[in-house]
Amino acid sequence: MSYRDETKEVNIGGVRIGAGNPVAIQSMTNTPTSDVSATVSQILALEKAGCEIVRCTVPDEESAKAIKEIKKQIHIPLVADIHFDHRMALMAMENGADKIRINPGNIGSTDKVREVVNLAKERNIPIRVGVNSGSLEKNLVEKYGGVTAEGIVESALDKVKLIEDMGYDNLVISIKSSDVMMCVKAHEVIAGKTPYPLHVGITESGTVRSGSIKSSVGLGVILGQGIGDTIRVSLTGDPCEEITAARLILKTLGLRKGGIDVVSCPTCGRTKIDLISLAQQVEKIAENYPYDIRLAVMGCAVNGPGEAREADLGIAGGLHEGLLMKHGEIIRKVPEAELLNALKEELDNWK
Repeated sequence: MSYRDETKEVNIGGVRIGAGNPVAIQSMTNTPTSDVSATVSQILALEKAGCEIVRCTVPDEESAKAIKEIKKQIHIPLVADIHFDHRMALMAMENGADKIRINPGNIGSTDKVREVVNLAKERNIPIRVGVNSGSLEKNLVEKYGGVTAEGIVESALDKVKLIEDMGYDNLVISIKSSDVMMCVKAHEVIAGKTPYPLHVGITESGTVRSGSIKSSVGLGVILGQGIGDTIRVSLTGDPCEEITAARLILKTLGLRKGGIDVVSCPTCGRTKIDLISLAQQVEKIAENYPYDIRLAVMGCAVNGPGEAREADLGIAGGLHEGLLMKHGEIIRKVPEAELLNALKEELDNWK
């Protein structure tokens, strides 16, 4: 069963998630939101990388008011991330936030939550109810004998019910943990218990290298089961790296098409060209083309010609040279120093 086909549709500033819509890619800025210029610059870079929804932290009034100016200069929905002060949620919505992210447990009394919900209802602004394993309530930790997937799910559903009881159901749920398999289990548990779309991610997953691996494993298992409607790959680094990783995860799972799929061999003692550098440069160049094709960069005569022949376009390395192949046919033999330019020429004139 694909749970994402059955979830409620939620419209986030024109981007629809749930109900079988494509899994949307998100990221979060790491600039001070009050610095409009820096935040807009980062969001525009994220847009170019393929980000479809962006989130900004709103810790103070200056940041909440900045949303209005930021919104004028960007082209994707903006989500306001709120912690502790419910007034920031109100101000963020008043200044044009397309969605707000709250944990009802850390913004104060039920009356304060109701104020937020009432304004969201009045303006039909979606609320993302977010629960992280690191902020699990003490009573649930005691109930389950520690931080567990079941406790995370119960916490999230309790908060959802609180908002539902206030008469609002334009909701998205987020349950995250830095423990990959706990996060996987939590999503498996919650999928059959709620109709709301799920925002999926492995929180605090680490640096670009380790975080990408952890996120690929966790998100691969979750999304592969048909669970999840929008994702963020949380990485310690340039937010644009999150988009690159997210796109590749979705493409690998067959949930996205478009963009060149670069495959390359791991190299061995038979390799006679500088394949590592060549593959890295090819991958960078390929990002600039929208073609839904496979491009192979292979290093030797054992597997190279066969793998390159199976790709739409490929290089099969030889002794300081390579065969350039297109649709299974050898086009020409090219000296190593000219391979990159020859490949780029083919892409520029791709048919």
